[in-house]
Amino acid sequence: DVQLQASGGGLVQAGGSLRLSCAASGFYFDDYTIGWFRQAPGKEREGVSSITIPYGRTVYADSVNGRFTISTNNAKNTVHLQMNGLKPEDTAVYYCAAFDGFGSAGRLLELGIYHYWGQGTLVTVSS
Repeated sequence: DVQLQASGGGLVQAGGSLRLSCAASGFYFDDYTIGWFRQAPGKEREGVSSITIPYGRTVYADSVNGRFTISTNNAKNTVHLQMNGLKPEDTAVYYCAAFDGFGSAGRLLELGIYHYWGQGTLVTVSS
């Protein structure tokens, strides 16, 4: 079974950093694109960043570009999201998701193309 396990959330002050991890199992890692999404209270889930595993192609939402970095540890089938310069508006439950394929860059932050979802990890940024 495909499984995605997100971890690393927590409480941090504005300006601080957190590193989220998404551990993947049950599928051939190199055939997939992994994305990070978030959902703030009362808001719709939105795309944050994605990475196409075999090529390392990355995409970021405008709101996090320059502050967040997505990377992979292929040996451990893990995708990380390094979040620096956190702001209160980054507070949300963060989810990782996967789909088998590489897609086009313009669509990689669309929820509908992702087939598999992990449970969320809560990130709270205090002001």
